[in-house]
Amino acid sequence: MEFGKPGTVSTQLPADIAGEPVKYIKVWREMRAVISPVPASLTLDPETANNQLIISQDLTSVRHGNEQQSRFYNPERFSTYMYVLSSQSFTSGRHYWEVGLGHKPYWVVGVCRESVNRKANITHSPENGFWVIARLADCKSLKIPDVITQRKVKPRKLGIYLDYEGGQVSFYDAEDMSHLYTFTDTFTEKLYPAFNPCRNNSDPLTLLTG
Repeated sequence: MEFGKPGTVSTQLPADIAGEPVKYIKVWREMRAVISPVPASLTLDPETANNQLIISQDLTSVRHGNEQQSRFYNPERFSTYMYVLSSQSFTSGRHYWEVGLGHKPYWVVGVCRESVNRKANITHSPENGFWVIARLADCKSLKIPDVITQRKVKPRKLGIYLDYEGGQVSFYDAEDMSHLYTFTDTFTEKLYPAFNPCRNNSDPLTLLTG
């Protein structure tokens, strides 16, 4: 048997895929099973965690605790809201990560800019540096898009896609990649993935990307 010489194969993503978040994410999800090494996982930064939050030893899950944790005061730590940020930040490029929600009744997930007020009561809005969605009893009071409570089937895994130069933060149900919501804005400073497991809510938020 004679075998012909194989043709040249391009390793570049087609323009129509690179320019469309859903197509990009679906291709990435298919590719990550055969990529070695896989894309790096996000980890949580304990230095930013509210003192009522309990973070796992591997820095990949966070839950609310019944008692204050013994942590030193620092300017990076959230003292009013139950937030913790990732150790990784972004100032350019396209990025995607996933968060396990399980059966949690309440949560807030998204991105925030580095300069957000971490010590006072603030409105969770893009104007204040928060691009987040939530499952809460009352999202409107916090100016968070109410895109979860109206869904008959609540997502158990959340996909977040950030296009820094494109000014876009998109949220997906990571199990079927159905679109939930997209913020469009202009980013001018460092952005951090942000996680809030909410008070009196012992189930954890879990970082799944990797």
